[in-house]
Amino acid sequence: MKAASGFFSAASAVALSAALTVPGALVAQFAVVSVAQAAVVSSIEVRGNQRVDAQTIREYLTIKPGRNFSAADIDESVKALFSTGLFSDVSVNQVGGTLVVQVSEYQVVNQVLFQGNKKIKDAQLTLTVQLKPRATFSPDQMEADAEAIRQAYSVIGRDDATVNARTIDLGDNRVNVVFEINEGGRTKIKNVNFVGNQAFSARRLSDVVSTKKSTVLSFVLRDDIYAEDRLKADEEALRRFYFNRGYADFQVVSAFGELDEATNEYTVTFTIDEGQRYTFSDITVDSTLPDVPGETLLPLVETKPGDVYNAKNIEDSIIKLTENLAGMGYAFAQVTPRGDRNFENRTISVTYAIDQGAKAYVERIEIRGNTRTRDYVIRREFEVSEGDAFNQVLIQRAKRRLEALGFFETVEVSTAPGSEADQVVLVVDLVEKSTGEFSIGAGYTTGGESPGAQLEGSISEKNFLGRGQFIKLSAGGGADTRNYQLSFTEPYFLGRRIAAGFDVYYRTRNYDQYDSTTTGGTIRFGLPITENLTTQLAYNLSQEEYNLDDSCTDISVPAYCGVSLAIVDAVQNSPWLKSSVSAGLVYNTIDNMQSPHSGIYAAAILEVAGLGGDAQFVKGTARATYYQTLSEELDVVGLVSGGAGHVYAWDNDGLRVFDHFQSNDRMIRGFKYGGIGPYDADGDNDHLGGTTYFNASVETQFPMPIVPESLGLRGALFADAATLYGNDISMAGVDVQGAGMEWRASVGAGLIWASPFGPIRVDYAIPVVKQDQDEVQEFNFGMSTRF
Repeated sequence: MKAASGFFSAASAVALSAALTVPGALVAQFAVVSVAQAAVVSSIEVRGNQRVDAQTIREYLTIKPGRNFSAADIDESVKALFSTGLFSDVSVNQVGGTLVVQVSEYQVVNQVLFQGNKKIKDAQLTLTVQLKPRATFSPDQMEADAEAIRQAYSVIGRDDATVNARTIDLGDNRVNVVFEINEGGRTKIKNVNFVGNQAFSARRLSDVVSTKKSTVLSFVLRDDIYAEDRLKADEEALRRFYFNRGYADFQVVSAFGELDEATNEYTVTFTIDEGQRYTFSDITVDSTLPDVPGETLLPLVETKPGDVYNAKNIEDSIIKLTENLAGMGYAFAQVTPRGDRNFENRTISVTYAIDQGAKAYVERIEIRGNTRTRDYVIRREFEVSEGDAFNQVLIQRAKRRLEALGFFETVEVSTAPGSEADQVVLVVDLVEKSTGEFSIGAGYTTGGESPGAQLEGSISEKNFLGRGQFIKLSAGGGADTRNYQLSFTEPYFLGRRIAAGFDVYYRTRNYDQYDSTTTGGTIRFGLPITENLTTQLAYNLSQEEYNLDDSCTDISVPAYCGVSLAIVDAVQNSPWLKSSVSAGLVYNTIDNMQSPHSGIYAAAILEVAGLGGDAQFVKGTARATYYQTLSEELDVVGLVSGGAGHVYAWDNDGLRVFDHFQSNDRMIRGFKYGGIGPYDADGDNDHLGGTTYFNASVETQFPMPIVPESLGLRGALFADAATLYGNDISMAGVDVQGAGMEWRASVGAGLIWASPFGPIRVDYAIPVVKQDQDEVQEFNFGMSTRF
């Protein structure tokens, strides 16, 4: 080594290793001083810097003028300079008594530009990439951003999108970063296959998973996008499906998608092992808590001997036991189910072991991944907060609530050790999804109050401003109708689990001899009593205005203009103001509201009108529907439904004709809207409605043979029965007939389509029991749900 020359001829292996491990370092070229021979410089000269001040660079060095330095000092100095992230290259050399530090600065990003993108807007891509204007440019980061853009296109179903990243040198060490995007075509899913399934058909299992085969409607539904996260969620959905139907040994052996690059289509395959189907045998509760015998808790358990094994019933039993024990003062009690399989008779005995459990507290709740949804919207779904006793049951319940919000693609809740042995950190990892929706739909209905062509459009957002609020603006109508409505719901009113909201609406209807205009609004509240039972309260205010047709002039003639005088009287005395309060209960255990296979949906509402206004009545209605799968293999579902209603006036003026119940296709199919019940024998036999009704229906639903399940078509066979009777109209010129309790019945077949615009149903019903004045309508087509 020639100390006089000022050059160090050997490179330190340690220093080289350090340079190579610095992110973004291209080559770290520097000379080192032999450990055996220290050196001293009188000054430090910085070269190559354009934006970073020379004195700032000197401050990062551990080498100082007038002091001895060695290879270790150069090593540390280089590490310090690279760690700033400002330099792509650093070299250190001694020239005489001067230490020369040569640096190459990273360029600065002037603009980030996107070209060729249409499906994803610039604003969204800007959030996707890490390179930003006025930030340091890094070639590695540019490539990472290009990959992030490709992943963003993969999420929307465009796996063959390509991204070419390049820079434009603007001089003065500034560059524009350009991402040239070829969006390609939509990557479709050719098939969703199931291997190993015997108990359930592939058609039935395809209803369980969210990954769907591509169809002509996939561009609207967006359910044919292949994603690893979605596949994992589908695996969990399959496990829950089988576990809740007796298959305790079920496993997903593999789940993967194979891309055919030639056609840009995936084939998704789920390979499963169903195992055996079990039933429950002995059910016991084993408690080690003082003064809490296990047998006293047994009535809380929902698993019963002889029932088909059901994991959800076990979970519900754990929740009930845990909540009951917490109410008894055992906040840390642990309920652990222990199953004992009997492979010969295919039964499982379950023992719920109850122990005191270790004391643990929630130190904090850490939420990650929510870029839009506000923290408090997520935290309020947890019934535990910082400082509370750690309760795994309540945490799993919160996870289910978060999933049910519909704001997130995935929800994962894990734990991490806290600062103390008895402290736990809850980590909530979320992947958000789009919650806004614009929809437009058209249809044609032959039944209901306003038959004919219908068009409806709406804009809705169920996570408004990230606050978890729901808002919807809709408009629609047909040849004789117009409907406008604005709805808003705050799910946590005053910080409590109370849903509060309002609806305002404006509706017009044109009938044969008159038209109506209704303007009104509702203020409503919903309070959950249990997970399945909700109570609802509302105040309703509306004004109804009616106008006779211009051709109707002589009201002295019976059958005036072909309309009953009861209707004429109501029309001429308008506008009518209705002020009412209503209270209701809703019980819902339906497994899937879009494609129900089991459960009960029941609702009962009591409305009292007369808090001001012109209407003075009490009206009560109730309806319940029970779904049950009749054949898992064939995916045949049966349902039984029934309903009833009664209205009476609580003043001496009686009911208006418009306050009576009118028949519709939800009451009985095969008859026109308002086509059964009491009628005016002096008014062209106009049906006036009734004060009381009962109805019942049985139906079976099944997949359509031959038709691909991806189209979402199902068939139905049904039988309906109903009666509408009683009438509270008493006026001169009105002869009410048919007010007795005569039953009607019909049988028919239907076609159900789970369309992107909601369920569309076509029914053909033939009345088999009817009365002489009933108005028949065998064919009915409309957009509706049976709930």
